[in-house]
Amino acid sequence: MSPIQEVIINKKTSINPIWIMRQAGRYLPEFREIRAKNPDFIKLCLNHKLSSEITLQPLKRYNFDAAIIFSDILMVPYGLNQKVEFKKNFGPLLGDLNLDKASSMQENKFTERLKPVYKALEIVSNNNLTSNKSTIGFVGAPWTLMVYMINKQSPKLKLKKNFFDDELLINKILLILEKFLKIHIKCQVDNGAQIIQIFDSWAGLLDVKDFSKYIYNPTLSLVEFTKSLNVPVICFPKGIKNYKNYCEIINPDAICIDYEVDPLQANKDIKIPIQGGMDPKVLLTDKENLKKEAKRYLDIFKDHPYIFNLGHGVLPETDPNMMDYLVKIVKDY
Repeated sequence: MSPIQEVIINKKTSINPIWIMRQAGRYLPEFREIRAKNPDFIKLCLNHKLSSEITLQPLKRYNFDAAIIFSDILMVPYGLNQKVEFKKNFGPLLGDLNLDKASSMQENKFTERLKPVYKALEIVSNNNLTSNKSTIGFVGAPWTLMVYMINKQSPKLKLKKNFFDDELLINKILLILEKFLKIHIKCQVDNGAQIIQIFDSWAGLLDVKDFSKYIYNPTLSLVEFTKSLNVPVICFPKGIKNYKNYCEIINPDAICIDYEVDPLQANKDIKIPIQGGMDPKVLLTDKENLKKEAKRYLDIFKDHPYIFNLGHGVLPETDPNMMDYLVKIVKDY
């Protein structure tokens, strides 16, 4: 059993595993080299040779306890035939959603479109670099994916005015997503994913009164499904104020907290294993500050099952040497 599974399944507090969201990517020169030759991001995610190579890059450099597959939450809309592209300095742009096409999409057509993602997972999970490490697969939460599918771009701080107007559309999308997210999770597990993380990147946009419909019910369904496959599930509802409620209702195997969460409060309120928390910007400061902040999280959670991670993805301008230093701090703690 890998150190991360030990923490999640056996609730071990004597070890401090570490992996980092977006650990395979933009801050690594070897990734940037590949990216420069492959400007189409979706095509890169669908190139199983390159995406598996990118997934393994950080494990060649650092003593991380997991490989997280290099992919994107928007592969599901792509699998449902919605056009997805990434525009430089802008982010994702999605085409019009053909609801009839999406609802009549056949399972084998969907998995065929995403086959390279599963192939990459298989390659990664069978690589020597991942022995005694966890291979992590992931999906976007239904709410976050629906935001992209209707909004057609990143909502940043607000949704378009009439976002909630078409209730029929919303209910249909949620049903379609529930079905195909489960298929996507199952295919990842079948091809070597030992843990699934559910990213709800835009959970913070919702009013609490809408949580049941858009966050709690749809996510709970995915969590229970993943658990039925005997695979641990980590949830990351970024930006919500009440992690305690979320954990009690959805009951994932572990919860990833964002950098706006008070770790002392989280330690008091949350009974399940905790992951993450540290602000990625700390890696842009100096070694002394990095050590102080990392130790603060490690001290707070020393008697709580804890996986070291950041409270969001690593920033592109991060110095790889600072990451090396962080891993050593955590491992030597």
